[in-house]
Amino acid sequence: MSDRRYAFLTALIGVICGYVIIRHIFFSANSMSVRNDIVQGFFVGFGLAIVTIEIFARIKVTKVNGWITMFGCGLPSNGMLMRAACARIFPGPVNVPQEAMYWRTNVDGAGHTLSGEHDYRMHFPPGGLPPNDAFWSLTMGDAKNRFVANPVHRYSVSDRSGLAQNTDGSVDIYIQNAAPAGHESNWLPAPAGKFILWLRVYMPGAAILDGEYQAPPVVEVK
Repeated sequence: MSDRRYAFLTALIGVICGYVIIRHIFFSANSMSVRNDIVQGFFVGFGLAIVTIEIFARIKVTKVNGWITMFGCGLPSNGMLMRAACARIFPGPVNVPQEAMYWRTNVDGAGHTLSGEHDYRMHFPPGGLPPNDAFWSLTMGDAKNRFVANPVHRYSVSDRSGLAQNTDGSVDIYIQNAAPAGHESNWLPAPAGKFILWLRVYMPGAAILDGEYQAPPVVEVK
């Protein structure tokens, strides 16, 4: 489910829950059965939980250059609300920040939806690759977050991919459907349609843990 559809669904649930609560407070009908009260209470509680998680996740999330991340996920001391918010942003298991940090995006740096109809470039300045004591990776997923079949069977690039550097020591990653001529070593194949990118850094450096490092934007190549 896309973020836009999820936000719409959350808003709809919130409106319905609000309507039910107001109706019970101001227009309560004495003839309403206990069974109906229990059923409506269940759905109202469930709906309010979803709305609360969505609001909390939006408060805790950090957005930079089109990427979103969240600090503090995976900690054993996290309460139920924080764990639910992390699961909303990063489905699946997550490690403590000292072991791994995660970013994801489905938009470019200008806020436009990522699509294989366009070519993109992710530019890491000299010394600007994600600092770490293990490794980092940039992974491609289609609109449903599944691996993308491609002729070179490449589903991610990382510091172990033999990426070619520019003359100034910077690194460009080419994110597109067709292979970039002369830059195949730095190509992350994209599907023909919409896609999602995940940046993962394992045993991240202090600049990441302190919130100083910023993942560079995904820029459309005109």
